[in-house]
Amino acid sequence: MSRAEPRERSLHWRELSREPLQDCRVFRVSRTLAESPDGRARHPFFRIDSSDWVNVIPVTPDGAVVMVRQYRHGSGDVTLEIPGGMVDAGEDPAEAAARELLEETGYRAARIERLGSVNPNPALFGNRLHAFVATGAREVAEIQNDAREETLVEVVPRAELLQRVRAGRVDHALVLAALLFWELSEKS
Repeated sequence: MSRAEPRERSLHWRELSREPLQDCRVFRVSRTLAESPDGRARHPFFRIDSSDWVNVIPVTPDGAVVMVRQYRHGSGDVTLEIPGGMVDAGEDPAEAAARELLEETGYRAARIERLGSVNPNPALFGNRLHAFVATGAREVAEIQNDAREETLVEVVPRAELLQRVRAGRVDHALVLAALLFWELSEKS
């Protein structure tokens, strides 16, 4: 059998137990004891659980992309991103995208379309990121940041967006995933 031919056996590990370790407000950490597919090994694995997330690509009537600059504690730096955040309990991801867009930028869109969803990192995370494009985005209000965030709006001409990605000035992996979904949606 060559490496290219798939095997007919399960690759799923069986979860034997899960122990919550830490609740960090925006995510929870747990340890799972799992058994290998062949039943010969047991190993502990760590998992991060969070609410689903959204990000949204707001496009103005003239085709520019509304982005936000904000400080990110993980990288210790100011990033250039598209608006996004957590989906509240019971909230539809499209509603969360519209809410985050308005809160972080003061913009509202005429239309919000789902582009796709991804797992942020299947090795660790159990949630999904839902990506949207918001067309006809217009400024209608002041930014409504909460006490934990400060955003500054930057409207980027679409022609400059890929240049900024190539130059490393947009390097948030989930933002890049949304931009790829958007690019693919326009080619189909």
